[in-house]
Amino acid sequence: MFTRRSLVAAAATGAVALALTACSTGPTSQASADPATSTSAAVDKDAFPTTIKHAFGETTIAAEPKRVATVGWNDQDIVVSLGVLPVGATKITWGGNAKGSTDWFDAGVAKLDATAEITRYDDTAGVPLDKIAATRPDLILGVNSGITQEDYDKLSKIAPTVAYPGAAWGTSWEDSVKVVGQALGRSSAATRIAADTNKLIDDAVAKYPRIKGKSAAWAWFTPTDLSVVSLYTSSDLRPQILRRFGMVDAPTVAALSKGNNQFSANLSAEKSSTLAADALIFYVDDAKQVDTLKAHPLLGQIPALKSNHYVASADNATALTMSSPSPLSMPVALEKFLPKIASAVDGTPAQ
Repeated sequence: MFTRRSLVAAAATGAVALALTACSTGPTSQASADPATSTSAAVDKDAFPTTIKHAFGETTIAAEPKRVATVGWNDQDIVVSLGVLPVGATKITWGGNAKGSTDWFDAGVAKLDATAEITRYDDTAGVPLDKIAATRPDLILGVNSGITQEDYDKLSKIAPTVAYPGAAWGTSWEDSVKVVGQALGRSSAATRIAADTNKLIDDAVAKYPRIKGKSAAWAWFTPTDLSVVSLYTSSDLRPQILRRFGMVDAPTVAALSKGNNQFSANLSAEKSSTLAADALIFYVDDAKQVDTLKAHPLLGQIPALKSNHYVASADNATALTMSSPSPLSMPVALEKFLPKIASAVDGTPAQ
């Protein structure tokens, strides 16, 4: 009934044959000649070799990658925003379109090559090593992913692999742009893209000055266990982007995040009344679920729920722009989700 985290860290797949000699199933990564993206496609002089430090050590990339595969949920967006077509990317199973992709990614690809087809591999059961190997990558990016040390070791046997710089699933979109830009030899373009995206954010947020400094909490509820409120911690990308919009973590979120390197933490339903926030955001499948929560003797005591300062998000595609923000998805987030947050702060629930 109630949706929980969409970006679950990928589990190890165990022994999987690495089909290193399999035929290619995707396009060769390439820079675009489109004037609109040509500056993004330019490789910096003396960009290679380059060495990138990450959670599992460091990876040296000797020359410009030609076949880039991604294993995060927004890494492919970053690659395309830099003017490169990945040969493979993780299938988007929550919030994606019928092709297992997203509309903003598809639009970005079309600007580079309208005939391109990107291989999509499903990571529901873990990192699909054989599917990734079949794309014959010369670089694998898991900059915003949940790959484990075991995953990393196996992926590194396929191609040089770059993992996240800090916590799993916790790489900000700006850090992702920076790291991927370095990996692709396009640091100058990455700097420009980050600046352009930040200006887009600043211009949009300026229309809603009332949200600045307001506290926010992003939650989910599990239908089979309404004894807890599950909250995304400060390190998760959802609270990260809310802070970028000028908001602050709700006191309870900040407290639960201390010393916690996980993306979520649980608050006992008995303590629902202590979850003070100017705006509460949570997932639902339909409006009836809001009524269920409000009628619950404990969860119904959440202050923002009682006072109608909430966003009940049922549009997974739009919500994905907040849980996996990128330069490609940001315009959608700013157009469709930001106004909902402002509405919630005003006391008009957004559903």
